[in-house]
Amino acid sequence: MSSPIWHPFTQHGLGHDIPEVKSASGALLHTKDGRDVIDAISSWWVTTHGHCNPDIIAAIQNQAAQLDQLIFAGWTHEPAETLAASLIALTPDNLQHVFYSDSGSTSVEVALKMALGYWNNIGVKRDRIIVMEHSYHGDTIGTMSVGERGVFNQAYNALMFDVDKISFPAAGHEQNTLNQLERYCASGNAAALIVEPLLLGAGGMLIYSPETLKAMRDICTAYDVIFIADEVMTGWGRTGTMFAYEQADITPDILCLSKGITGGSIPLAVTLSNAAIFDAHYSTDRSKLFFHSSSYTANPIACAAANANIKIWEKPETRANLDALCARQKQHLARIAVLPNVQNPRQIGSVTAIEIADSKGAYMSELGPQLLAFFKANNVLLRPLGNTIYVMPPYCISDEQLSKIYALIAEAIDRFAD
Repeated sequence: MSSPIWHPFTQHGLGHDIPEVKSASGALLHTKDGRDVIDAISSWWVTTHGHCNPDIIAAIQNQAAQLDQLIFAGWTHEPAETLAASLIALTPDNLQHVFYSDSGSTSVEVALKMALGYWNNIGVKRDRIIVMEHSYHGDTIGTMSVGERGVFNQAYNALMFDVDKISFPAAGHEQNTLNQLERYCASGNAAALIVEPLLLGAGGMLIYSPETLKAMRDICTAYDVIFIADEVMTGWGRTGTMFAYEQADITPDILCLSKGITGGSIPLAVTLSNAAIFDAHYSTDRSKLFFHSSSYTANPIACAAANANIKIWEKPETRANLDALCARQKQHLARIAVLPNVQNPRQIGSVTAIEIADSKGAYMSELGPQLLAFFKANNVLLRPLGNTIYVMPPYCISDEQLSKIYALIAEAIDRFAD
């Protein structure tokens, strides 16, 4: 009997096999039919320290026996208070307030509403959002509006709002992007700029420089435009530092975090803001309160998992393991970068990416489904973005497992390239 489940980003009409996973440990997924599959993309970029990390699982179990869920409108609990204090300690001094939600999309949705609410509440008409070409910020209507437009969201164009778009700052063309940004900021109606710092994920694992990120922040500061850093994917060590913005020595006005905040174990998201944005909503006038929530805001079990995750980051060996992974990734990338039909090999932190030569290219390349099926058949979870193959593993992955991933990628290059 076929399953009634409708899977995300899955064309069921193609009849692809959907394996059932019974358990997981470290960098491995254990399937019902007895296979061990290497999770080379951290189960969609969320798993940091490995599946079923014992410290995080223990925190979840302990919290579940004490307080499982609580309305967060006008109530609070210790796991949320502890986590908020820890997040403020981890991030720049200007980020003084923490708003909880439950996914990367909602953390960005919250950020956009905070920015627009700020200008509305101080009585200034600014309602344009500036976005970057090829960006991805989520799949809700608001987050699709500030992301790249294409086949994946064209059916919903009627629902999405207009934005101002700047070019991706490709190497050698950074000044063009900065000039575009300054023109939009100087127009007087720009409310905020939202970017994925240093690394665009779903847009093709595109990398740009810390110097460009800093210049973008400086332009926003000069024109009093709110700077939103979407670190849903780039946060928690992915780019080699805890957060990507650190490499540019900047401080965002609003910071979005999710995915690795719980080590990838359970859904949770936060949006941190500076005092000015919070203060614009602070009033005796109830009409100026921040109108956003979800039923599971600051779920105690999820907050407990996040607190355990932060304790893991406080261990010196965690950073050492990440640094070692970044070095091993560099070595493996170098070996396949010289292969025929490999294009644009690149790395930032623990993430590597290449393109396989393909005349059609891009996200809808027919190579994507072929590569996906090939990797799955060979017990490696890789999910190419069209003809772009990227490796973003849990930080606990062994070199033997990493070697198998790259050996399989080399075989795929030989088999599938034009």
